[in-house]
Amino acid sequence: MGRQRSSSPTLNDVAKLAGVSISTASKALNGRDEVAPETRARVQHAAARLSFQPNALARGLISGRTRTIGLLTDELGGRFSIPVLLGVENALANEQMSVLLCDARGDAIRRRHYISTLLARQVDGFIVLGDDNDVRPSLTRDIPVPVVYAYGESDDPDDLSVPADDEGGARLAVEHLVSLRRKHIGHITGPQSYRAARDRVTGLQHVLAEHGLTLAGGDPLYGQWSQRWGRHATRALLATAPEVDAIFCGSDQIAVGVADVLHDLGRRVPEDVAVVGYDNWEEFATDCRPPLTTVDLDLEHLGATAARLLLDALDGRPAGGVVRHPCRLVVRESTAPATA
Repeated sequence: MGRQRSSSPTLNDVAKLAGVSISTASKALNGRDEVAPETRARVQHAAARLSFQPNALARGLISGRTRTIGLLTDELGGRFSIPVLLGVENALANEQMSVLLCDARGDAIRRRHYISTLLARQVDGFIVLGDDNDVRPSLTRDIPVPVVYAYGESDDPDDLSVPADDEGGARLAVEHLVSLRRKHIGHITGPQSYRAARDRVTGLQHVLAEHGLTLAGGDPLYGQWSQRWGRHATRALLATAPEVDAIFCGSDQIAVGVADVLHDLGRRVPEDVAVVGYDNWEEFATDCRPPLTTVDLDLEHLGATAARLLLDALDGRPAGGVVRHPCRLVVRESTAPATA
């Protein structure tokens, strides 16, 4: 028995229905300038009627692109990587592009291997996803295609980086507390070695200064990103500043520990002490007693922004510098107006 011809519509079918040559149909579907707008519309209408799907390999040969992007990360299993990856993938899928994912796991040799592997696959560009928001060494000199750094920031000012705006996120949290007439605000956060912790302290201090307030307890309490540290630091803060009426925490894990100790000590949340966390980690924020007001890094949109900026570079509109992605405040029951 002879092989049956595929029933899938071809470019020839589209050209016949539109009344143009195959060459003209190809140019129209690939966005070439030499096709008149009326002809392009006719070809696109014919393709839609036939449910024609252009062959990705053929389109790549015409455009000189493979329509694939390499995404290089150091922490695929981390909580921050997956939302960014989802945002990247969604934005590129809308452009009928694919992502090739490689996890270097923080190993320099593995990272160089993956860069070579992705370049051998002829990816059109790279997104380099940091495992934290600290400044990282630039990889651009080893990559001859456009590169965008997401979440982490390149140390080369000519590179394009899209980190979260942690200073702005802290401002949102503290301005919210000030708007609720809280005047004795303490701060418990993670290690001072983390740029995120330092940036959030900067945002906090700016808002307090603008409103003529000082930090309860005198200094930020730096420690670990853990509930245990939150519990320990809360007892220390209340011992030195019993007048505290709000605590801004550097993470939701810390905030849950803070709320637990306040509850144990008979301090009502939010009536006596308002609590704000950071990260909008659902596992902690929604299970907190009461549910936690927190800052959301909006990582999925951050990933989508990085993808769109990479697409701009591929279209001949490259950019450099730092584009800080805004955070958003998610208000829940752990904050409320102070009692009279």
